Amino acid sequence: MSDLVPATGTVHWIGAGLSTGSGLAELCDTADRVRLWHRTEERAAEALAALGLTGRAEPRAYTLSALAAALAPGDVVVSMLPAPEHAGILAACVREKAHFGCSSYVSDAVLEQVPEAEKAGIVVLTEAGLDPGIDHLFAHSLVARARDVIGDATSASYSLTSYCGGVPAVPNDFTYRFSWAPAGVLNALRSPARYLDNGTPTTAERPWEATRRHVVDGETFEVYPNRDSVPFIEQYGLPAAWTPRTFVRGTLRLDGWLRAWEPVFEELRAGDDTRIAALAKELAARYPTTEADRDRVVLAVSLDVRANDGRTWSGGYLLDVVGDEEDSAMARCVSRTLALGIGHILDGSLPAGLNRAAETAARSEQWLGELARDGVHFTLRVDH
Repeated sequence: MSDLVPATGTVHWIGAGLSTGSGLAELCDTADRVRLWHRTEERAAEALAALGLTGRAEPRAYTLSALAAALAPGDVVVSMLPAPEHAGILAACVREKAHFGCSSYVSDAVLEQVPEAEKAGIVVLTEAGLDPGIDHLFAHSLVARARDVIGDATSASYSLTSYCGGVPAVPNDFTYRFSWAPAGVLNALRSPARYLDNGTPTTAERPWEATRRHVVDGETFEVYPNRDSVPFIEQYGLPAAWTPRTFVRGTLRLDGWLRAWEPVFEELRAGDDTRIAALAKELAARYPTTEADRDRVVLAVSLDVRANDGRTWSGGYLLDVVGDEEDSAMARCVSRTLALGIGHILDGSLPAGLNRAAETAARSEQWLGELARDGVHFTLRVDH
């Protein structure tokens, strides 16, 4: 492995969509130079003006070739583009020895390039947003606390649930507010979900059909599994002597969502890719996100452990944030977490190669403390 390439202090932030918020402003405070790359230079300048960052970051028109030509070894590239775009951007970063960061899950196309990135001495930061991101921090913290009490070698069973959702701060008839691209929301619902239920591996081909009611801090929500939860058992460091009763990572919606979205589900059952793409545009037009809207983000992660010797431990984190005039709750949680990670690339504290938001309890506690100081507030409950 090559030595870590020292960061230059220049950050290239690509994209100014719904998840770009005050985290970009924080980077303008900590980085020596920030460039915002958007579809056109004019659109980039408009986005900076909307964020109150005119003159603090440089607007640029994005193409991959233009970005690559502007990179110097040790620069940091932040991709807020859709996940399929990340592999091409990372390839350019590897060639130019620039560090890379995003808030998305690690894709196979990104994973394939990690050995070359590590050899080149560059950081590949992923899963450093809200979900994935803050949910990882919460889970690592809870697992570490439970291990301290129960012990790794003690036979025990456990239940871990992690549910996150962006919802309207004021409920509407649709019970939803689009905080990311409608096409992404619909395609996520079309992807099977794998999780553990009563100790049994379970797959929901249509995730919404596995929707359950879930009470968080006295409020009833509807939740359903998404993606593949099972690999996170290892990622979160759960002891081999502990047997999972339930392990699910999923999406949270307002009570009544299942009923309100039934017409959408009918389309998802029958529609092909062309029809679903058209439906996404129809929904975006029918339920636009306006400046007057306020969104709400709820992230609830809970762990319950029952040892065979009778000891128990349970705890949970709750993040419940409402957007304001500065930025939406979703943009705040995603962009500030990502900016925190980019700050750790700039200060040289992340090693070369693949990094997620947190992969140790100690690092999770550090990041949680920093997020709290940055205005991302949450509560911790522990019972044992």
